Amino acid sequence: MTATPAALDFIEVLTAEHGPVLFHQSGGCCDGSSPMCYPRAEFLVGDRDVKLGEVGGAPVFIGADQFQLWRHTQLILDVVPGRGGMFSLDNGREQRFLTRGRVFGPDELAALEHDALSRNP
Repeated sequence: MTATPAALDFIEVLTAEHGPVLFHQSGGCCDGSSPMCYPRAEFLVGDRDVKLGEVGGAPVFIGADQFQLWRHTQLILDVVPGRGGMFSLDNGREQRFLTRGRVFGPDELAALEHDALSRNP
């Protein structure tokens, strides 16, 4: 997971207001590209959630089923005009987080497979 400079700046704003935050990549029916941003202390990570990494010091999680669909894709956190999800900290700010994707190339996929095998021999 990576983030644009605009997303990193927005994370700083929300962290200054709410303390440490985390992201959970939505898998809902309405907008699967909308990551939800929550105060870290107020979100319970599920047993089947996969940690994708961190952006701007904020951990990013995705549901295991959705991870299987997107595992071949580099996810990029960005900010666009609009309203965030109802319970997301970006709601009501006239800008919202958006996840963009870029399909990994063959060399990147091979490296990811190698890393996965070396962690789970």
